[in-house]
Amino acid sequence: MSDKIISIIGCGWLGLPLAEQLVKTGFTVKGSTTSAEKVGLLRQKGVNAYQLQLNPEPVGNLAALAQADTLIIDIPPKAGKLGDDFHPQQIQHLIDAIRKASVKHVIYVSSTSVYPDLNRVVVEEDVVNMEQSAAQALVQAEQLVQRLEPACHVTILRCGGLLGYDRMPGKYVAGKTVDTGAVPVNYLHPDDAVGILVAIIQRTITGTFNAVSPEHPTREAIYRKNCADFGYELPTFVTPAEPIPYKVISPAKLIQATNYSYTYPDPLQFFYRSGT
Repeated sequence: MSDKIISIIGCGWLGLPLAEQLVKTGFTVKGSTTSAEKVGLLRQKGVNAYQLQLNPEPVGNLAALAQADTLIIDIPPKAGKLGDDFHPQQIQHLIDAIRKASVKHVIYVSSTSVYPDLNRVVVEEDVVNMEQSAAQALVQAEQLVQRLEPACHVTILRCGGLLGYDRMPGKYVAGKTVDTGAVPVNYLHPDDAVGILVAIIQRTITGTFNAVSPEHPTREAIYRKNCADFGYELPTFVTPAEPIPYKVISPAKLIQATNYSYTYPDPLQFFYRSGT
């Protein structure tokens, strides 16, 4: 049993199973959700739940959520019609609340979409400011969170594409024409995302890390296996007129810092729920 209080801003597809695992591990867990209906679900799972919306200004009891030892920010950037500045503004409001509280460790869940397609292996230092709205919003958000140092510890975790359970790659391409079959994937199973985050929390590991499975099969290999396993119509694979740009995300820095042992190191062996 730990006396650490963990707060998760955003108990969604990753935040909810993370909250469940932290409760099982013995932490006191607070969590936010945008819907009133989900507050009850979270409480049933042992989470001290609060309804919170970031519009981008907070609507809800953010002050209570900020009273924690470790605070995890796990909200996807919503660019597009909301504008490129919306997500950084959300993060700034969170940072203002964190500065008024006694948070010792902040973890920001980012994405490997911050990297350009460099047609090679990319590492944490390969981020550049890009004009693409979603990536630019993430880069700005990361920079805002990093300014919390040295007042508190900061970890930036750039997750690859989360696939597993009911997120099935074959479902998304069934019957379609695919010209990106030769591109290597940078996927991460949610069980490993949770495991990595728990390891970081338990040991207060700080820094910026890529969180992807260490193996990178091609999209064609992934799609063929997933469609065969679950009965989806196989896409038509075509060769593009020009080679498709790609990137291979390296998790070497994360593995060295955490010594984490992946449950699913190979995306070809990810666990999915059949019939969904």
